[in-house]
Amino acid sequence: MRRSRQRCAALVVITCASAYLQPRSTKRTTALHAKEPLLRIGHGYDIHRLDTREEAGQPIVIAGVRFDGSEGHAPDFELGCVAHSDGDVIYHSVVDAILGALTMPDIGCLFPDNDPRLKGADSSIFMEEAYKRMTDRGYRLGNCDVTLICQKPRVNVDAVGGGLVKEKMVGNVAELLHTDVSMVNVKARTH
Repeated sequence: MRRSRQRCAALVVITCASAYLQPRSTKRTTALHAKEPLLRIGHGYDIHRLDTREEAGQPIVIAGVRFDGSEGHAPDFELGCVAHSDGDVIYHSVVDAILGALTMPDIGCLFPDNDPRLKGADSSIFMEEAYKRMTDRGYRLGNCDVTLICQKPRVNVDAVGGGLVKEKMVGNVAELLHTDVSMVNVKARTH
């Protein structure tokens, strides 16, 4: 028991994300859009504890990449993410960055962790909602910069079946935000 607590206290996954939003067009079509600033900047942060896969009940998922050794994903990692949803720290922090830029309620208000419908939910649904809210307000993503802080699992590694894990993460974020991969950056740091 003591060993498990030490492992859990030492291994966490943390992300910080910034989103820069710009108007979708220079033509301000409605009175609401005319009042919107030309640039919005938001910051998001998320952290999840890691535990044994058995205790967590799920593998780690970071930017849509599962660390379970399955084809097209990251190599298997023995720990899982303790979270109500899938616990995707990058998606969660990007959602909060976009919502923050729009001065909207945070991810926990929109998707409460006591909602049984969200148990084990794929966090891409949160990204889709943030994107919808952003475009409904007349904005598009200028760029998104993410810093992932974790000792393990490593993300600068080959994915199962080819490609790099970090490149897959960038591609997943870009796809959900309907932008080019050149507008998304994921940096990985150890602590």
